[in-house]
Amino acid sequence: QVQLVESGGGLVQPGGSLRLSCAASGSIFSIYSMNWYRQAPGKQRELVASFTSGSSTNYLDSVKGRFTISADNAKNTMYLQMNSLKPEDTAVYYCNADLYLSPGLKCNYWSRGTQVTVSS
Repeated sequence: QVQLVESGGGLVQPGGSLRLSCAASGSIFSIYSMNWYRQAPGKQRELVASFTSGSSTNYLDSVKGRFTISADNAKNTMYLQMNSLKPEDTAVYYCNADLYLSPGLKCNYWSRGTQVTVSS
């Protein structure tokens, strides 16, 4: 019954900040990889930020320097800190993760998404 429970979306003015949280509920062994995606109206879903154990973090060019991906393994929670938000950041944001339910079992999960609206 593992789920990714997302929170932190909402309405913010340009230049403002938001922090999205995505907590893995249920019993898991560890987080192998974590990703944040977004989908704006009329556009394809795009990868915003990602991290894989043993690999470097990656960011979409348009958010580089403004967004930061992180995780608290003790809490089984991943975060996306979004600063200096722009109207073009408006989208539904999704977290995605490959989770080890046990040392030999890795499964992929998606959150239900949360709306982020940047507008004055």
